[in-house]
Formats: sequence, C-alpha cells, structure tokens
Amino acid sequence: METEKPQPVPGGEGCLVGVLRVPVKIVAVLVVLPVRLLWDLLVLAARTIHRRALRPVGAATARLCSALYRYVLNPLGHGIAWLGRGVGLVVRWLALGLLYWPWVGLWRYVLVPVATAVHRYLLDPVWRYVLTPLGRGLRWFLPRAFAAVFVWPWVGLWRYVLIPSGHGIAWLGRGVGLVVRWLALGLLYWPWVGLWRYVLVPVATAVHRYLLGPLGRGLVRAVLAFGAYVLAPLGRGIVRLLAAAHRYLLAPVAGGVWRYVLTPLGRGLRWFLPRAFAAVFVWPWVGLWRYVLIPSGHGIAWLGRGVALVVRWLALGLLYWPWVGLWRYVLVPGGTVTYRYLLAPLGRNLYRYLLSPLGHLLVSAWRLAGRISRALGRGLLWLWRGCVARPWAWVHRHVATPAGHALRAVWRSSRTAVREAREEVRRLLFGTPPGEPTRSRARTLGSTKAAGNAPAPEISLRKTQG
Repeated sequence: METEKPQPVPGGEGCLVGVLRVPVKIVAVLVVLPVRLLWDLLVLAARTIHRRALRPVGAATARLCSALYRYVLNPLGHGIAWLGRGVGLVVRWLALGLLYWPWVGLWRYVLVPVATAVHRYLLDPVWRYVLTPLGRGLRWFLPRAFAAVFVWPWVGLWRYVLIPSGHGIAWLGRGVGLVVRWLALGLLYWPWVGLWRYVLVPVATAVHRYLLGPLGRGLVRAVLAFGAYVLAPLGRGIVRLLAAAHRYLLAPVAGGVWRYVLTPLGRGLRWFLPRAFAAVFVWPWVGLWRYVLIPSGHGIAWLGRGVALVVRWLALGLLYWPWVGLWRYVLVPGGTVTYRYLLAPLGRNLYRYLLSPLGHLLVSAWRLAGRISRALGRGLLWLWRGCVARPWAWVHRHVATPAGHALRAVWRSSRTAVREAREEVRRLLFGTPPGEPTRSRARTLGSTKAAGNAPAPEISLRKTQG
C-alpha cells in the first residue's frame, strides 16, 4: 500500500504576490491599526493632563515657594545674619578687651621692661663680675689640684723614695753578694783546689812513680797503709778545719749580718712601709677631702643656695606675682563687674527682647510652613487623584480592559489566520515540507480527523489497490 504524495504546484509571480498581500493587509488592519489608535489616544491624554493639570500646579507651587523664600525665609535669614554679625562683633570686642589687650599690655609694658632691667642690671653684672672670674679661677685651679692629687705624690714617691731605696737595696745586695762570694770561695773552693793541687796530685804522682811501679805486689798493703795513716788523718783534719771555719768564721759572720744588717733593715722597713703607704695612698686623699673638697663643696652649696634663692625670687617676681596680682586685682574684679553690669543685663535683655521673640517667630513660621506643606500635599494628592489616578482607573477599567480583551481576541484570530495562510502559502508554493510532523497525517481511532484541528485527507484502500 502506497500513499499519495502531493505534487508541488509551480508558482507564478501573480499568485505569490496575491497570497502575501492578503495576510499582510489583514495583519495591518487587525493588529497595527488598533495599537496605533491606542497610542495616539494615550499621547493626547498625557498632553492634556500635562497642559491642564500638571503645568498649572507646578507653576502655582513654584510661585508659592518663590513668595515664601522672598517674603519669609530671605528676610528671616538676613535678620539672623545681622544678629549673628552683631553678636560676633560684641564677642570679638569682649574677647579683645578681656583676653588679648591685657596680655599684650602685660607683655609690652611689664614683662619686657622688667626682663630687660633684670638682664641689664642683675644678670649681666653677675655673669661679668662673678661667674666669669669664678670660671677662670676654676680653670686655673682644677688642673693644678688634679696634678697635686694624682701626679705630684707619685712623682715625689718615685723620685725621693723609690729611687733612693732601690739604690740602697742594690748597694746592699752588691755588698752582701761580694761577702758571700768571698766566703764561698774561701770555704768551698780554695781549700779543695789547694788540697787537689798541692796534696792529692803530688802524693798521687809520687805514689804512682815510686810505689806503684816498683812495688806492684805490695799495692794493696801500701794503699791500705796510705789510707789508714795518710788519708784518714787528712780527712779528719779537713773535717775539723771545716767545722772550725763554720764555728769561728761563717757563724759569726752570718750572725753579725743577720743581727746588725738584716734585722735593723727589716725593722726599718716595717716602720717605713706603712707610713710610706699612708703618705702615698691615704694622706693625699685625706688632705684633698679635708682641705679641698669639703671647702669647695661648702662654697658650691652656698653659691647654689644663693643662686636658687635669687632665681626663686626672680621667678616669683616675674612669673608668679604679676599673674596672681593680674588675676586677683584686675581680671576677677573686671570679670565680675563686666558680668554683673554688662554681660548679664545684655544677655537677659538680648534673650528677653530678641532671642525669645525670634524663637517664637521661628516656631510659628515652622508650624505655618508645616500647615502650608500639609495643605499643599493634600492639594497635590487631590489633584493627582482627580486628574491622574481616577481618569487613569476609569480609562483602564472601561477603555483599556475591553480594548485589551478585544485586541487579544483579534490577535488570537489574526495569529490563527496568519498561521493558516502561511501553511497554505507554503503548501501552494513549496509543497508539504519533508520535516513536517507526522501527527498531522495520523488518524485517530474511530474518527476521520487527524490529531490536530484540521481534518486529515481520506485514504481509499480500493483506489490504492487498484
């Protein structure tokens, strides 16, 4: 079974123009013309409202604001400005008279002349005739005091104590060394040298020459006899000689040196060294403290007390008493009199006859402006409701809503007509498009209509089979 395929109708120019012109005219008449008529009506209504309602209300409001500014706010502002200038001028002259001119006069005619006189007749002479000579004296005295305390004692100790003591100790050492040297030579060197040179060597030579050679066999007996009868007595004699030398020579000499040299020297050093230490390290500082620092400290303390007393009286006379006198005898009475007889009556009268009426006037003007603004707001609201809201509601309810409903119906019908015309033109010109949905060609069960609103073409089985 094969379905019939519609053949495309060859199009001509007259058919295409006729088919396109009709839907365009329909759309222009049904859609564009009502919208343009509604737009013209809205423009005419807006121009009428602006010309007959909004412009007169705006002009009246502008004239009211201009009159309020010209006859109320501007004079009130000028009055407040004039009052502010007057109060500022009074406050300025009061401030100059109470806070500026007294201090300028005090500085110009009290402090500057007093400071000049004090500098010229007190500080300059004290500096020139007291402090300058004192500084020069200290400049001359301090280096010499430092030299006397820290240089001259050490120089004197070195020159007159340590150098002579060193020379004496060196001379004594040289003498003791010479005595010890001669004692050592006489007791420990020369006896053994003489024994070796004049006893042992000749005896040994003689024994070797006259005994050992011929008497080799009796060597042991000769040696023993020689040791028994020669060396033993000789050794005993040498020992006795050394003991006698120690007893009668070294012991008396050493005892004399210890008793008559070292003991007096030790006692002299024991007596001398503490006094030398005290003279070098104690007495200069004691003398410096007692005869230099204490008098200098007393003088400096006295000078400091004097300078502090002078500075205190100068400070009191220049920086305290003038301000106390100015405050006690000028500012307080002047301020009391000024406040009692000028500022208090001026303030009371100014508040009573100017500020209070001005405040009441401002409050009344503020209340009147509030009433005017509320009345103007109510008038503008009434004008808005009468000229804009209610006509707009009436137009929306009785004109726009029915026109919108009619326009929606016309739009739906024109859209349906345009869609059908477009399908018909497409079918006439180009045939059924290959991509068209098949639901338009399908048939429903028990009906000869397709799934859409348009009826589907009949299909004959006999014709198809034949």
